[in-house]
This record gives sequence, C-alpha cells and structure tokens, in this order.
Amino acid sequence: MAQSVKEIKVDENSPLFDKTGMLHKEFPSDFRQIRYFTLLIVQSAPPDIKDVNLLEQQISEIIKNAVKHGNKCDTAKKVRVWYDFSPEHAHLIVEDEGPGFQDLEKWNDFNRKRQAALEGNDFETLSEYVSFRGERADDNDGGNALFAALEYWDGGFVFNSKRNCVSTLKLFPKKRQGIKVSR
Repeated sequence: MAQSVKEIKVDENSPLFDKTGMLHKEFPSDFRQIRYFTLLIVQSAPPDIKDVNLLEQQISEIIKNAVKHGNKCDTAKKVRVWYDFSPEHAHLIVEDEGPGFQDLEKWNDFNRKRQAALEGNDFETLSEYVSFRGERADDNDGGNALFAALEYWDGGFVFNSKRNCVSTLKLFPKKRQGIKVSR
C-alpha cells in the first residue's frame, strides 16, 4: 500500500506561525557560529526532550539553511528564531532576510518522484532522485536535510508566502496519547 507523500506547504495563515509565548533569539548569519546558536536555543528545552540528539541536529539544519541559502552567509543579515519547548512538543520558527525558497514546487515534485521510486523498489529510477539541485545549489547541497525534516517535524513543516520563514512542530511520542498540543 502506497504511503501519502509528505510535501512542504506554503500557508501564511497556519497556526504554526503564532508566536504567542515563544522565546526569541536573533543571530548574525555567521556559518561558523551555527552550532553555538543552536545550543543557545536547545538549552531551554526540558531535560526529557533535550537529550534527543535529533532535536539539536534538526534545529541546526534549519538555521544552517537560513544562514547559507537565505542570507548567503552575509553577517550583516540576521536570522530570527522563535522557539517553544515542552515535554509534549518542540515548536520552531526560523526567518531569514533572503528571497525565499523559490524552488519549493520543484523540490516537492522531485520528492514525489523520489518517493514513488522508493515505494516501487525502482532503484534504477531512484538513482535519478538521490540529490535535489536547485538553480542556486552548490556541490554540498542536495535537499537531504529537507527529506529528513519532513520526517522529523511530524506536527507540521510550513513556509510563509515569501518562503523565507519556516515554522515546524515536533510531537514527542511518549506524550502523544491523550494530550492535545495547542499549536
């Protein structure tokens, strides 16, 4: 049975963009400092979710994309991060000053074809969908962080209409039963 393919959505009105009660940090687009910026954010997470290495890695990847792709590592440009953690969820909003993710539809199409090849065990076709390269990609880009992000941020992964701001939500399984997250 085929799984539904997760896609990156654009929805300016998503409740995931509600910043009420969220903590906020602003950083220069210094690629060398991404790990430090991530640690500043993650340190406010409750102990029972802070130990999850994937949370730190996923937050780092989103900030890295904002610094590298959005702001082109221009330290005069800022990355703004809003975040909220509880034992039930991690909610993150990251905004850069760049032109936005212009290849989003192409990435979604690429991801649909990649997923179809995976589900069909069509490894010959899959070889064409190993790495997504947008118009502004370099040799180190491949869209792989986005594939992982769609799996990790299971409560939502959505861009604003300009596509320079992404909001994400992770629901933690041990707390899911009977608990409704307000975001």
